[in-house]
Amino acid sequence: MATMKVRKAVFPAAGMGTRFLPATKVTPKEMLTLVDKPLIQYGVEEAVAAGCEEIILVTSRGKSIMEDHFDKSAELEASLEAKGKTALLEIARAVSKLAKINSTRQAEALGLGHAVLQAKSLVGNEPFAVILPDDIVDAQVPCMKQMVEAFNETQASILGSEIVEGDAISAYGCLACTPDPKNPKLLAVSDMVEKPKPGTQPSQNAIIGRYILTPRIFDMLETITPGAGGELQLTDGIKALMQYEKVYGFTYEGKRHDAGDKLGFLKATVEFALKNEQLGDKFRAWLKEFPL
Repeated sequence: MATMKVRKAVFPAAGMGTRFLPATKVTPKEMLTLVDKPLIQYGVEEAVAAGCEEIILVTSRGKSIMEDHFDKSAELEASLEAKGKTALLEIARAVSKLAKINSTRQAEALGLGHAVLQAKSLVGNEPFAVILPDDIVDAQVPCMKQMVEAFNETQASILGSEIVEGDAISAYGCLACTPDPKNPKLLAVSDMVEKPKPGTQPSQNAIIGRYILTPRIFDMLETITPGAGGELQLTDGIKALMQYEKVYGFTYEGKRHDAGDKLGFLKATVEFALKNEQLGDKFRAWLKEFPL
């Protein structure tokens, strides 16, 4: 049997981003700027670093700006070139050269599983990554690259996971899992519980917004029963997949920022600004003088 390779990454990005209103009334949440790049670009760069050659954006009405961001801007490039702004010109060109970008529409907000299902025809019969753009993972080795290396070993679906202490686990999907004796970062999954009540969680291993899924997930998503609100839950699809294939969790190395939350977005902004080569020293000096 031929070894499967992860070449494509799906980005569910059709939500309305209501937690950031009024900023997201016109601007997609995925295009909010974290220091000097939109959120979606951090995820795309992570996917490319993991070896993904094609990016699939699952969007909705009014979100074509995301596609425009990764497209060539002839007018901007011509203007920068005419003014001799070569450094900025290279930055603009680099964005359009990151990867092949395709997109598909999710006409109705019917859940994460439904969003992933919209990418079926573009993914085809091969494994693929799923990256939630508002989960920003700061890691020396990009999170998805770590997961692809684990997939190359297991050839099975893998869910990004981190330890969430205490009752905070109730805000996440949670894994019932056992560490692999040969690789403790790999977690053999026996069940998943979505937002368990405090004290009922099978572990403290939370699912985060990084997945590698085999193409059989599409069959599962087409046959499972929608849950509350008529939404197709990705976790329900993965639980159905577990009847046929192994599924693993993966404890990645790195720090995750929940940039889909206002406070998480602010924390990420501060941390990324402090690490920025051009801004870090000046920003740190200003923070020390700031009256707290």
